[in-house]
Amino acid sequence: MAPTTDNYESPKKIRLNRAEKTLQVAFADAEYQLPAEYLRVFSPSAEVRGHGASEPVLVSGKLHVGIDKVEAAGRYALKITFDDGHDSGIYTWSYLRELGENRADNWEAYLQRLRSAGKGRDPDESAVKIIG
Repeated sequence: MAPTTDNYESPKKIRLNRAEKTLQVAFADAEYQLPAEYLRVFSPSAEVRGHGASEPVLVSGKLHVGIDKVEAAGRYALKITFDDGHDSGIYTWSYLRELGENRADNWEAYLQRLRSAGKGRDPDESAVKIIG
């Protein structure tokens, strides 16, 4: 098998579960269940990652987001279309692996950023700060 552009082999299996809003990505040595919300808020798009060395944009209110479509982007990545219309991120094999390997830490850091900003995961409610 020819190497990919990011030095990771392609996944052996990719399965979209629309009902559970997850993307299963199985490599030869590891398998990951990646929720749509997690993939959306960690999108590699310039809209989310920012331009240059700045901190990524904090995306909130994506609790209910789903995935409409997953398609190959060359032989090195996936293009994911979310049901909120976002479709500009290209998820390379190495980035998908990184998201899987670091999911717990990434998610905790994301939740902390949301709390610090007074924002929430649910688009229908705003985070309330109780002062007492």
